[in-house]
Amino acid sequence: MKQSQDLSRQIRAMDGKSYSLYKELRGVYQFDGYQLGLDRIQSDPFAPPSALSVRIPWKDTGIPQSYVRKKHTRIALQDLLTRRLAAEFTSVTFKARGSGKSGLLTISRCGQTVLERTACQITEQELIVRFHAGFPANGRRINGRELEKMLFHFLPECLRQALFYKNMDAKRVEQTVCLADDQHAIRQELKNRHLTAFVADGAVLPRESGVSDRPMKQAIAFQSPESLRITLELPHKGTLTGMGVPQGITLIAGGGYHGKSTLLATLQQGIYDHIQGDGREYVITDGTAVKLRAEDGRFIKDVDISMFINDLPNGKDTTCFSTLDASGSTSQAAGIAESIEAGSKLFLIDEDTSATNFMVRDVFMQEVIGHGKEPITPFIQRARQLYEQAGISTILVAGSSGAFFHIADTVIQMDRYEPEDITKKAKALCEKYQDAAPGDRPAFAMPKSRRIMTWPRKLLEEKKKHKPLKIKVQSKDAFSIGKETVDLRYVEQLEDSEQTASLGKILLSCLEEWTDGQSTVSEIVDRVDKIIQEKGMEGLCSGSPVCGYSMVRRQEIFACLNRFRRS
Repeated sequence: MKQSQDLSRQIRAMDGKSYSLYKELRGVYQFDGYQLGLDRIQSDPFAPPSALSVRIPWKDTGIPQSYVRKKHTRIALQDLLTRRLAAEFTSVTFKARGSGKSGLLTISRCGQTVLERTACQITEQELIVRFHAGFPANGRRINGRELEKMLFHFLPECLRQALFYKNMDAKRVEQTVCLADDQHAIRQELKNRHLTAFVADGAVLPRESGVSDRPMKQAIAFQSPESLRITLELPHKGTLTGMGVPQGITLIAGGGYHGKSTLLATLQQGIYDHIQGDGREYVITDGTAVKLRAEDGRFIKDVDISMFINDLPNGKDTTCFSTLDASGSTSQAAGIAESIEAGSKLFLIDEDTSATNFMVRDVFMQEVIGHGKEPITPFIQRARQLYEQAGISTILVAGSSGAFFHIADTVIQMDRYEPEDITKKAKALCEKYQDAAPGDRPAFAMPKSRRIMTWPRKLLEEKKKHKPLKIKVQSKDAFSIGKETVDLRYVEQLEDSEQTASLGKILLSCLEEWTDGQSTVSEIVDRVDKIIQEKGMEGLCSGSPVCGYSMVRRQEIFACLNRFRRS
């Protein structure tokens, strides 16, 4: 292995020469206390920055071994180390000067949730951090002196301050690990107590603004209705009280702007652990929960939507339904069928973002348009069957139709961001307004699917021409693969663009390795999910992994593959 002195000599020798010579530096170098890997080097100062990695013997970090014995505490610690290194990089980035991205030092930018990322990995032997750096240049000439500053002065100091236990606040590290332990304990309690979600007393649900996920200052703290309050005994925090949302059908009602959608938005992100101080760190939701909505114009391929839509006037088969331009109702029906296939046990639905004709049909409309003339069986007539026959619960926000009260097991009214259990009151009114009941429930059959993954014609042509497929992340909401764009803007539980990048990488792996014209989408996702569970995202990275990917659930993998426009 080369030594740090070798790297220094090489940099000095190429100072002032063509930028392309930087590529000769690629390799691994031994520094004092760690190995520095120059894994990928940018082609010019305006190109995406270079990918670097650092490996530190785990015992040398001084971090207690007990903190990483459990998977959930290890992930929380990886998240903390990533945040610490990001803060250190912020203080030195662009201090080395030059053209384009010269002097950039950056690592994953973490939000309010804890995600497993390729940026930081703890193994039994070592701590690995992966990050990006902009190699300095004057125009398109190497600026070796500035690169030496970055690699031999700025970087070692950042690593020393961020990653070694002696320079950390020991209490803060302990709190991070203890919080992860408590969050894991709550998730176990959800299963033991047959709950879909838990919202702690004192939680802060409203966010700072529409573009900020930080907690709102001076917001009303959540307090559970007494009838839904449960008490948990956590391993570190001790006694914690809050609202336990039971399995079954839960209706969230109330006037406009009183917090219905805020509560639902909190629950949909409760699939992730949140950091200390977020306000939602003790809001935990069933990890398989899926937020569903109408998606006009969505691509659908070979999905069985017959449990909701049948006997179309054009005679189209709804047991194997395909369209390039779905309506609101067909898209929502497909979303439910696909989520069932993905193994979801909790649906989160907001009436405001749903197709009205898919959700409910009132008595008057049923009288005017007879049953034989309406191909849609609304969700209100299927929700109870989904729970009783498939164990799938629903949490539904409703603000306009009283028909939903008839199917609800639990009714929560939000009044000025304060919840009240009005189940008894609602059920008494249901007796009074029987005409609003959803009526008979048609025979129920779980959707079946044998969807086969195929290559789109455009990508197949590129493949035949031996053109490498490139993934380009456009935002959190979309990425392109070759000339095909995958629209994920309505996959609302994605947290950041690193998850989108992971979905792009997964899709590419699926196409190149398992799309054989025989394997179904479900079979392919099972293979991918097994690799991720055993090896993390690193298992899907050919060669050495780089910074910029984070873990995704099988539900989001299904959502991605289902929205990929195949021929």
